Amino acid sequence: MGIVIHLKGLLVYGRQGREIFRSNLDPNVCREASMYSLKHQIPLIAFSEDRCLTLFEHPLVDSLHTVYSEPKAEIIPTVDQLLAGGDIQKLIFLDSAEGVATTLRPYWAEATGDYASVVQAVPDMLEIVPSGTSKGRGVRLLLDHLGASPTEVMAIGDGENDVEMLELASLGVALSNGSEKAKAVADVVGLSNDEDGAADAIYRYAF
Repeated sequence: MGIVIHLKGLLVYGRQGREIFRSNLDPNVCREASMYSLKHQIPLIAFSEDRCLTLFEHPLVDSLHTVYSEPKAEIIPTVDQLLAGGDIQKLIFLDSAEGVATTLRPYWAEATGDYASVVQAVPDMLEIVPSGTSKGRGVRLLLDHLGASPTEVMAIGDGENDVEMLELASLGVALSNGSEKAKAVADVVGLSNDEDGAADAIYRYAF
């Protein structure tokens, strides 16, 4: 592994693939979320380095692999076994956009307290991540490791979880189909994902 910011800033690898930062979720948060998932039959994905773990099969779980190219989720039969499988960096609940907005986000924003934060990349997923972490923090840690400056960085994003990264970069480009929060902090609003907005921004501003 080379220089990588993985899991949206929760794992950062520097020169020679050396791990320079790791942030894991509180095990109690992971347990509570897992029990909630089972009780309400709302699919939950636990991210543990390069593995995705879940408690039961569900079409939305499959879509995370087929649509978003995440590792295929492993079905773990019990909460205890899931928690024993290794450190968990983040959790994602999968539901309808309405379910996330009206039920999941309000509940987990309060339930996680100071131990974790909730954030969204897309309307039908709710991410639970360690407090104080973000893509922007991951980029900053890597820049410090490399002796580089944010003035040398262009960032492209479309989600709420891209805000800190877009603010950090000397040029932040939000895609036009992205969240209002991302577009509000960006220096430029580019084309949409469907119009290959990321590629267009790279060719337009990086070359």
